[in-house]
Order: sequence, then C-alpha cells, then structure tokens
Amino acid sequence: MKTRCEWCGEDPLYVAYHDDEWGVPSHDDGHLFEMLILEGAQAGLSWLTILKKRENYRQAFHGFDWQKIASYTDRDVERLMADAGIVRNRLKIESAIRNARGTIAICEEFGSLGVFLWRFVEGEPWKNAWKSMAELPATTPESDAMSKELKGRGFNFVGSTICYAFMQSVGMVNDHTTDCFRYGAC
Repeated sequence: MKTRCEWCGEDPLYVAYHDDEWGVPSHDDGHLFEMLILEGAQAGLSWLTILKKRENYRQAFHGFDWQKIASYTDRDVERLMADAGIVRNRLKIESAIRNARGTIAICEEFGSLGVFLWRFVEGEPWKNAWKSMAELPATTPESDAMSKELKGRGFNFVGSTICYAFMQSVGMVNDHTTDCFRYGAC
C-alpha cells in the first residue's frame, strides 16, 4: 500500500493526478499556461471539479493555445459561457483571454513563459520537508511576488494563493509530505 499526501483521497482521477503530475517539475510553456488557467478557474471550487472538466477545457480553449485564445472575441466568450463542460464564469473566461495576451507579451520579453515563471524559485525546484498537510503554507513571499508581477502585467485570477497552488502543481516547489511515496521522486 502506497502512502500518499492526504489531500488526494481515493478518487482515481485525483490519485492519478497526484501520482503522475502534481509536483513534477515542468518547464513546458504549454503545460505551464494550462495550469495557470486551470488554477485560476479553480478559485472557489474543488480541484477535483476542475480535473473532471480538464479535457473539456482543452477542447473549449483550443488546447490552451494562448495565441488563439488571445484573439478570442465577445463571440468566443458567449460560446464558452454556453459550454456546460467548463466553469461558466464570465470573469474567469475573460481572465483566460487576458492571461493569454499577457503570456504573449511575457514570451516576447523573456523568450518563454517558463523562463519568466521559474525566476521566482531561482530556476530550481524547492524541496520542502513537510510532515503533514497542516504545515503547508497557503502563500509564500515567492508566490506573493509572482502574483504581484502577473497582476502588474494585466493577469487576473492570479492571487498569491492561486500562484502558490500553481507552483505546487508544476513542481516549482515539492510539497509532497515526507511520508508520501512521491516525495523523493519529485
């Protein structure tokens, strides 16, 4: 029996996400953009809700191609508002478009989204050593700085808590608890 972080429970989708993706360092711009949008969509909801809608998001948002999303019009917003396969929140949908436009600007300035984002952890994953989930912070000075800079560049749904959850998901920080079988691997 494998010991996992207590948050993942027993739902097969959650277990697969925990075992295969959460905390694995990613520098892939497409994956980073996808996770930034999904973490923002999750605000106020459970992550399992978003995981269950993830494939629908990929279809509705053109595979998270930020170039295409940046060109979305009001017509696209209405199309997305009618799509029951995603979270139909106008502010979150409009923020994905705004964040896509911001991603284009970041890529032009830094060469990639990954280069920009990984600066907040000096380019290397931070390995924490939490014994229980109760020890994990909701924010850090690094997530505060990421949030502030993203907001300054016009991004939305990128508060410090969302940024820290993003950092965990893409492996910028290893927040698997020390008893979790994934701790050493990440």
